[in-house]
Amino acid sequence: METNEYKLPELDDFKTISREQIEEFRENGHTITRGLLSPEEIAAYHSLIKKSALKYNTEERKIEDRDTYGKAFLQIMNLWRKDENVKKIVMSKRLAKVAADLLGVENVRIYHDQALFKEPGGGPTPWHQDQYYWPVATDKTITMWMPLVDIDVHMGMLTFASGSQKKGSVFNYEISDESESEFDKYVHENNFEISRAKTMNAGDASWHTGFTIHNAPANKSNTMREVFTIIYIAGNARISLPKNKWQEDDLKTWLMNKKPGSFADSELNPLVL
Repeated sequence: METNEYKLPELDDFKTISREQIEEFRENGHTITRGLLSPEEIAAYHSLIKKSALKYNTEERKIEDRDTYGKAFLQIMNLWRKDENVKKIVMSKRLAKVAADLLGVENVRIYHDQALFKEPGGGPTPWHQDQYYWPVATDKTITMWMPLVDIDVHMGMLTFASGSQKKGSVFNYEISDESESEFDKYVHENNFEISRAKTMNAGDASWHTGFTIHNAPANKSNTMREVFTIIYIAGNARISLPKNKWQEDDLKTWLMNKKPGSFADSELNPLVL
């Protein structure tokens, strides 16, 4: 693991979120916390996360040579295991406390982190549910999605079907053209409100549950949409029997092949609070 060469801002203080925002999250399945990191804090972490993400990126194909998933973004995972600088933000108690408060749990564990960089000209991210990929026996799951740069609707803003999390798992579809078609039909048949922020500043954070249906349009700007995400699960979450090949892969990759029924407390899934 790379060592920490910088004096980075500490992110272990707590920030209170309102009861109204918690209720909004639980009703809609998503919310935004503005200014969760200050401009100075996000600036300090931005270049370090970007440097690490580009260092460990393995995608070398041109956009036109990739499938739908590959065109959607560059995806680099578990940077906290590779870089001490990134580990400081992933293990931030400030971020974890917001996740726990929104979920209504005492503490949370890391599932994994991701850098999601949507290149200029990068394609849309189809409708999907994150938890399709996760072999965890709980709905107390949440993804934090934080822009590292200021973004607007032309850059691939995260878009939600509000209230869709209440239905739980809907389809057995990975992120694909097929998932986009079937989920789009489902979303409109159920009259879910489509919600998308017009702008987000670097250091704002969007939060959504594992079952909230969401997508993101193509990046039509000339700027890379640089986003860092952290997926949290409830501290007492247990592992479920994998339901598809992707969950089998996740069980091996992120949960170190622990047995279904056991706590999701492998070395890769530390408690943050």
